Amino acid sequence: MQQNCILQMDNDPKHKAKATQEFIKAKKWNILEWPTPLHRKQGKLTIAWFPFGSCAQLTTYGPRLKIFYEEHLHLDDEIRYILEGSGYFDVRDKQERWIRISMEKGDLITLPAGIYHRFTLDENNYVKAMRLFVGEPVWTPYNRPADDFDARTKYLTFLAQTV
Repeated sequence: MQQNCILQMDNDPKHKAKATQEFIKAKKWNILEWPTPLHRKQGKLTIAWFPFGSCAQLTTYGPRLKIFYEEHLHLDDEIRYILEGSGYFDVRDKQERWIRISMEKGDLITLPAGIYHRFTLDENNYVKAMRLFVGEPVWTPYNRPADDFDARTKYLTFLAQTV
């Protein structure tokens, strides 16, 4: 782990154990305690989370979920950690077919800059996820088509070189 990153702790008892604390101290990792305020920025890594489903405010739930389900890309990597609940990230393969990735509590995913994707809930209708940023947080989604961005071109070049 890079020294300019921060590890967020969730107060799970195993993370508070003496052996774990000594390991973290020996590694000289920066620790961000749980919970943190929404969009709290610490050093080079910014953490934000969003709830969907029964615990979310009904006034923002529907429109927000619709935005996440619209196929889009970002100009930077999207890093998500599922804190509670479950849902699906959909991405496309080389032939433009959908690949559905099931995500549940404890899962982490990194979607590279320039990849088209979308997110939706599963039958449990609830997820609480954290998004991690390197540098300043940028939430801007670019809905498809957005093929003229440099991030998209770089992603397609990378994809063409894979098996």
